[in-house]
Amino acid sequence: MNTTNPLVLLVATIFTHNIALVYILGMCPFIVISKNFKTALGMGAAIIFVVTLTAIINWPIYWLILVPAHAEIVSYLIFIVVIAATVQLLEMLIEKFFPPLQSSFGIFLPLITVNCIVLAVLLFMVLRKYDFVQTVFYSVGTSAGWALAIIIMAAIKEKMMLVSDIPKGLRGAGITMIIAGLLAFAFMGFAGMITLQ
Repeated sequence: MNTTNPLVLLVATIFTHNIALVYILGMCPFIVISKNFKTALGMGAAIIFVVTLTAIINWPIYWLILVPAHAEIVSYLIFIVVIAATVQLLEMLIEKFFPPLQSSFGIFLPLITVNCIVLAVLLFMVLRKYDFVQTVFYSVGTSAGWALAIIIMAAIKEKMMLVSDIPKGLRGAGITMIIAGLLAFAFMGFAGMITLQ
């Protein structure tokens, strides 16, 4: 098993190993949902919920059932089923308690199922041989790092729309990728602080 301190994992996954800005994962909702601060905040919370819950459910399934049974080959299928079920649960909760938020997400709420960061966390959990506590801290940190990146992006884009005239060719995804690159440089400032194995 991996011996990395869980608190180190938490800090590293938020800053030095931010899944959106370092690994460039989860870009589809990152680009589209980051137009509005409140929507980005809601999507960030949804991602934290889904990633953390799926990691908590899939860790014992993988390490306590599949590995002893030598059935690791079906792990991807099981991971995807758990992710889909978790997203369905989240969708029902948001529809019941936050209908305006659901309409602002549009198609991107059910698409959390195929958001690559959800599966990436589970695959890193397996490849790096994290124990249960490390997996929980890693999943919370990774999803919180993605949420932080999208919230910062949305805040910057909202401010830019108010105070500047963006050239026509850069509007939309173009300016989003430029801002994401600048944010990635800013987060690289933390690089010497912590490394993951």
